[in-house]
Amino acid sequence: MQNKKGQGMSTSTIILLILGLVILVVLVLGFSLGWAKIAPWLSSSNIDTIQTGCDSACSMQSQFDFCSRAREVKDGTNDKFEATCYQLSTNATLVARGYGISTCADLCPTA
Repeated sequence: MQNKKGQGMSTSTIILLILGLVILVVLVLGFSLGWAKIAPWLSSSNIDTIQTGCDSACSMQSQFDFCSRAREVKDGTNDKFEATCYQLSTNATLVARGYGISTCADLCPTA
């Protein structure tokens, strides 16, 4: 009888297994730690999202969401910061940056 060896795995199978394992690790880390920590370059600006949220808060007359809820602003050029829709629509410095947040007349009480 001859000494027969078992068939070994091909190189392409080993590469695919390693690639699959790397993808699985990245997905697990992304969903558990958050995608912003794993790949911060994926989303450099959230101005459109904030603009939509502020417009919705104004149209629904949601005083808390427009006047008090702090939103994390990332515009891609300045350091990220927190501001309310009211601050983004009335603060001269923030308005000059051109975020395009419209004012919501008489929704926020004046101090």
